[in-house]
Amino acid sequence: MTRVLLVTSLLVMVLAACGAPVTGGGGEERQTAAGATSASATPPGDPQPPATPTTPATPTTPAMPADEPKSCPNGTLIPAVDSPAVHSDPVVIPAATVGGVTVPEHTIPGVDIPALHIPAQCTEIAPAPGGCLGAASIPPVQIPAVEIPPVEIPGVDAGGIKLDPVRAEGRQAKAVGAKGVSTPEVCQVKPKDGGIVPFVIRPFIIRPFVIRPFVIRPFIIRPSACNEQNECIPAVEVPAVEVPAVEVPAVEIPAAELKAYEVGKSEVYEGEDSIAFSIKADVLFDFDSATIKPAAAAELRRVAGEIEKKAGGDATVTVDGHTDAKGTDAHNQPLSERRAQAVVEWLATEGGLDRSRLKARGYGETKPVVPNTKPGGSDDPAGRAKNRRVVVSTTT
Repeated sequence: MTRVLLVTSLLVMVLAACGAPVTGGGGEERQTAAGATSASATPPGDPQPPATPTTPATPTTPAMPADEPKSCPNGTLIPAVDSPAVHSDPVVIPAATVGGVTVPEHTIPGVDIPALHIPAQCTEIAPAPGGCLGAASIPPVQIPAVEIPPVEIPGVDAGGIKLDPVRAEGRQAKAVGAKGVSTPEVCQVKPKDGGIVPFVIRPFIIRPFVIRPFVIRPFIIRPSACNEQNECIPAVEVPAVEVPAVEVPAVEIPAAELKAYEVGKSEVYEGEDSIAFSIKADVLFDFDSATIKPAAAAELRRVAGEIEKKAGGDATVTVDGHTDAKGTDAHNQPLSERRAQAVVEWLATEGGLDRSRLKARGYGETKPVVPNTKPGGSDDPAGRAKNRRVVVSTTT
């Protein structure tokens, strides 16, 4: 009997390799690559049941949300993270008859886990006035949980064949995330009586990387078995299901610093990539004049020195002239232009700055920093004095 079974098994293997249908015997038929189990063996003379078509896996990508950022005006774009959908087909175990008992058809459900899309985000550095570093922030991020359900191939106890059920437990990965991080605006404080304005620093912040590990439900197999009448239950396999790991990289905003400087007769406004010196016109010029006073040389020399230290060698230096509102536009506009040009000439001839980097502009009375009049409409000499100014600015 053993020799007959051995010869029969060899014959089944040869027929299977040649693509011939196999019926009866102890042959073992396995599922296709897509995960469907082939038709079961039937007693000799019975027609083969039709093959059950399978649906190929079709991973999908979720649509990008309409409000997902594509650029970040005040920060850096944190790219989106995508993970593909996971799909496995149902496994159909066809009905079989052994020992006059019909084992009914059974379908093991497939698995469909949708694609994951973690939207793009923005870091943000808030705009800040001169002498301040804006508040910085990185938003929180979350990777949701994922679960692969358990699976079981039922047992068989019929017609002299007994097979135990085979089970794989479900697998899951918990949700993971990182909290948002931020740091507030910091500003330099000017001493009341002049002297050194101390440096300030906005510290480095980081949102750490986050990972949801991969999860896998292993493949399971219920072996084939035959009774003494050579009626067989074929093997059944349920393929493994794997959900890949998802990782969101770390995000950081580097530290920033405003350097210390000495307070002079000009107001200094220093941003992250720019510096501006606002000099009162009364320090530079006599009334209605565009000739620089000798007493202004020390302040202009200090401004030129700060620009040499903090600006790039080819950065443009802009000199803007402004007047108060006393007088007509026809008089104030050209006066502001002449005063700006006078400062340009001084910086080029006395201040050591390359003339090709210098640019003069005049705005007349069009850009006041404070009102020229008091709330009741009367003249405000102190306000007009603040509006009469020359601003020297450049990038750092």
